[in-house]
Amino acid sequence: MKKLVLLGGGYGNMRILLRLLPNQITDDREIILIDRTPFHSLKTEFYALAAGTVPDAEVRVDFPEHERLRTVTAEVVDINMDEKCVYLDNGDSIRYDDLVIGLGCDDNYHDVPGAAEYTHSIQTIRKSRDTYREVLGLSGGATVAIVGAGLSGIEIASELRESRPDLNIKLFDRGPRILRDFPERLSNYVQRWFDDNNVEVISNSNITKVEPHLLYNHENSIPADAVVWTAGIRPVEIVRNLDVEKAGGGRVVLTPHHNIPNYENVYVVGDCAALPHAPSAYLAEEQGEQIVKVLKMRWNGETLPEKMPEIKLQGIVGSLGKKKGFAFLADRTVTGRIARLLKSGILWMYKWHNG
Repeated sequence: MKKLVLLGGGYGNMRILLRLLPNQITDDREIILIDRTPFHSLKTEFYALAAGTVPDAEVRVDFPEHERLRTVTAEVVDINMDEKCVYLDNGDSIRYDDLVIGLGCDDNYHDVPGAAEYTHSIQTIRKSRDTYREVLGLSGGATVAIVGAGLSGIEIASELRESRPDLNIKLFDRGPRILRDFPERLSNYVQRWFDDNNVEVISNSNITKVEPHLLYNHENSIPADAVVWTAGIRPVEIVRNLDVEKAGGGRVVLTPHHNIPNYENVYVVGDCAALPHAPSAYLAEEQGEQIVKVLKMRWNGETLPEKMPEIKLQGIVGSLGKKKGFAFLADRTVTGRIARLLKSGILWMYKWHNG
């Protein structure tokens, strides 16, 4: 049996599984999925887990079951692309014929002193659980500082406001306004929600240092009982250490067919891939679609097109607690209850398609 090994059970590799199973994998091949957890984690919902508004079970989906799929629960510690072998923390090694690296990302602390040591994260389900326990244990009137006002920062700030109305919440935004790359109407709507719900947004911020229960915005020290870091991501360390060409942020440069140059059988999907768009679940899924097409063409000995179709993003959809939301789709701004229902509908459809 030839082996297609998928590293990481994130959105990109889940889409690959969805398209190859149950009957699109050739008879001479099997799939081996390796992930640190025995389930697929809905990373787009980690903000709600960390805020305590959904239970753990709501942000998990079981991996599919199939006679041609083997799942391995382990941590990847090394990838040897010359030997076509993956090494795991349990001492095992797995050889492959084709490999898809979808190991996700870590927080990018931008070399801010103390950020890695003294802040909390929502990058993994384990870290989100830890953040929830920290926030749950705070006394009334405590201050939570959220560094980074992108989609993750906005969603955890709003969800935390509904979960813990007794907390003081400060959201630090590096830009002059919330979601500065999107229409001002969208920014204004989100800002009004925060104003109405007593979330303090600190614009033009620059966090220069973090200490226990203290962070520095420029040179001003600000007391905080807990700090949640949502100020950017970078590929996981094992990918950062690969001896291949990297682009900005340490992401791996790929050919138009999503494989690493000089390694036709090694693909990279999701947060680790250098693509012309910011990482997102939707982008990983669309990239997974194209990787499946390339795999099947190569397995069948077909000639690949010179390049793959351009991936066009649909926009963003975000929540403001359980009743409000915002979206920018097809150059149109949608806010309020409709946007929140749209986000809930997308999540429901995703869970339905993935079992």
